[in-house]
Formats: sequence, structure tokens, C-alpha cells
Amino acid sequence: MEKENASLLTVFALTGLTDHQELQVPLFLVFLVIYLVTIVGNLGLMALIWNDPHLHIPMYLFLGSLAFVDAWISSTVTPNMLVNLLSKSKLMSLSECMIQFLAFAFGGTTECFLLGTMAYDRYVAICKPLLYPVIMTNRLCIRLLVLSFVGGFLHSLIHEGLLFRLTFCNSNIIHHFYCDIIPLFKISCTDPSINFLMVFILSGSIQVFTIVIVLVSYTLVLFTILKKKSLKGIRKAFSTCGAHLLSVSLYYGPLLFMYVLPASQQEDGQGMIDSLFYTVIIPVLNPIIYSLRNKQVIDSLTKMLKRNT
Repeated sequence: MEKENASLLTVFALTGLTDHQELQVPLFLVFLVIYLVTIVGNLGLMALIWNDPHLHIPMYLFLGSLAFVDAWISSTVTPNMLVNLLSKSKLMSLSECMIQFLAFAFGGTTECFLLGTMAYDRYVAICKPLLYPVIMTNRLCIRLLVLSFVGGFLHSLIHEGLLFRLTFCNSNIIHHFYCDIIPLFKISCTDPSINFLMVFILSGSIQVFTIVIVLVSYTLVLFTILKKKSLKGIRKAFSTCGAHLLSVSLYYGPLLFMYVLPASQQEDGQGMIDSLFYTVIIPVLNPIIYSLRNKQVIDSLTKMLKRNT
């Protein structure tokens, strides 16, 4: 009988960002502007890299891929969030929920791998500059990108498959603004312990693995920088790595709280703030961070604007 009832709950209601009606229109306008800036910024960065032959090197190949993933993550969450802010009915079917989570998890995991790959690229560029063209070949870059995207897809597919073992019979209210995995666990009638364990093991392992790559790479970069006697060389090295370090710092903070901290210690409000920062704020910040702190990107943008005027 429990399974029969569980099968009836195939539609979920998202609580959204706020219950206050007077805040919904202002929030809609704010997040609409943020989303438009995110899409224009990231797709613009991709177009800039594509059209400038001087940027057809591994560093910018990875950066263009990161811009694509940021636009992807934002697009899996923000449009639906905007619709719900103006809609009285914030309903989502089970299939829509599963598709949204799969797309979001794919983007989030892929970005972890890309950040680790970018750190390794900077390590080779600064610590082994003479061997850089030999080590970071186009073939290796393509392999690293393929592994990042395939790894992201497989990781999301595992959790997607495990979601189908859950049933929902007591409540269909998801205390979130999009269909994320932890809020689904909290309303499941089936014991989600295995799901929690897999999230902790797989997501935790991926985050620890990529963070270690970043830390080791930049520790070696720091030692190499400190050995340089040229002030110009030191400035160039810090300029090259500064944007990436800032992006990594902003990215991993909320991610660790969302998927590694035990769910019992997470409050719904805090979880939504972390998710909002991770899914909406970071994708709009990354193209700004990389553009403002990267001389080659600024020079390329300036040349393109001059050609079009």
C-alpha cells in the first residue's frame, strides 16, 4: 500500500527563495539582470577566445570550457527560478526534477575537474616554461577536457540512477528554489542512507582530489615564484594565477557546505544561500574575474571593439 501511495507523488512543489509577495518582483528583476550578464559574459568570453588566434592555447581552451560550464549551470537553474518567482504554482514533475538535477550535477562536477586541470596547466606554464609546449600539447588538452566532461557526466549519472530507488509518499514540498539532491533525500519515504553515503564518498572524493591538485600545483608555483629575482616575472606569474585562485576560493567554499557537510547539520535557509552563491553568483563573477585580471583577454577585447567601431 505504501508503494502505491508513493507512486502517486510524481509532482513536487518548490518553496522558492521567499514567501513574501512584495519581494518576488524585485528579486525577479535582480536575477534576470544577473542571468543576462552571466550569459552575455560567458558566451562573449567563448566567442572572444574562438575568434582570436592568439588565444588558441591550452590556458584559454580551458577558460573557454569553464565559461561554457558556467553558462550551463546558470541555465539549468535560473530560468526556472525566474518563472517560479512570478508564478503562483511552483510545481515540477518528477521527470523535470530528475532532468534538472542531472544537468546541474553534470555541470558542477565538470567544473571541479576543469579547475583542477587549469591549476595543473598553470603549474607547467610557470614551473616548467621551456617544456610547456612539449607537455601541454593539443592532444593532452583535448584528453583532459574529454575526461573532465565524461567524469562529470558519469558522476551525475550515478546519483541520478540512485534517485530512482527513492519513493515519495509523505510530502511533495521541496524546500529549495531548484530540484537538488539533498532536499529530495529529506522528503523521501525510502531510507536515503545509501544515497547520502554515495554523495559523501563520491562528491567528497572528487572535491578532495581536485582541491589537492590545486593546492599542490599552486604550492609549487609559489616556490617557483619566490625563486624569481625579476620583479616583472613575479608580477606576471601572480597575474596569471591570481584570477584562477580567486575563482577556486569562491567555488569550493559553498560546494563543501552543500555536499560534504552532513545534511543533518544543514538548515534549509543556509543551504539555499550556499546554492544561490554557487549556481547564480559564481557563474556571473568568473568571466569578470578572468577578464579584468587577464591582460591578453583585455587586449583581445580592445582590438575586437576597435575593429567593430
